Amino acid sequence: MKRLLSAAVLVGVSNLACAAEITVSAAASLTNAFKEIAQNYQAQYPEAKVSLNFAASGALLQQIAKGAPVDVFASADQETMDAAEKQGLVMASERHDFVRNALVLIEPVDSKIAIKRLDDLNQANIKRIAIGNPASVPVGRYTMQALETAKLWPALESKTISTQNVRQSLDYVARSEVDAGFVYATDAAIMKDKVKVVLEIPTATAISYPVARIRNSPNAEEAKRFINYLLSAPGQTVLTKYGFKKG
Repeated sequence: MKRLLSAAVLVGVSNLACAAEITVSAAASLTNAFKEIAQNYQAQYPEAKVSLNFAASGALLQQIAKGAPVDVFASADQETMDAAEKQGLVMASERHDFVRNALVLIEPVDSKIAIKRLDDLNQANIKRIAIGNPASVPVGRYTMQALETAKLWPALESKTISTQNVRQSLDYVARSEVDAGFVYATDAAIMKDKVKVVLEIPTATAISYPVARIRNSPNAEEAKRFINYLLSAPGQTVLTKYGFKKG
């Protein structure tokens, strides 16, 4: 009886040792997909707990650099993850590209403004265009680069409304507070009843999302397990469901 009791206690202690709460900081565009992935992950590993933190990739990097207790970082662009690597916050060997996305131009679903080309944004009746802040929001950088390539940025800059993340741009368009906005295809897809895609915008570089464990994570094994789940078939299936393309 004592032997059985001891075995049960050891199993209990072992389970407690494995249990870990991790914080995952992820780009705002991953909100819906990551909420479902975290739920599924916790169902598969009941001893684990995942806390999610969403914001623009640049803002998340600043939080991590200032010591925020984060275990996993998922960025919407390579540039931000490059910066994290240069600052020694993540290791190149633990960095993985896991999905891709596309840049689109949207307008309110009931808009009567005809937009067939990017330079149609020069129309006088288009007065406000939502764009993520290029200094900290990857979708804003992709947008500015696309407009510069099309030689439209100088003419349109005064019309732009800077947003804190891609979801804020989406909300502005959905509420008709702006005439148009630049978001990811996956963001537009979750509000088909309120916004319509008028153009898919070519980008000079692929919109590829990297994920990595934070170097000083106190929950390294749990962080690695979550990333492996993200890269696995169940994780990828959820991402595909929300319109992301395979990385």
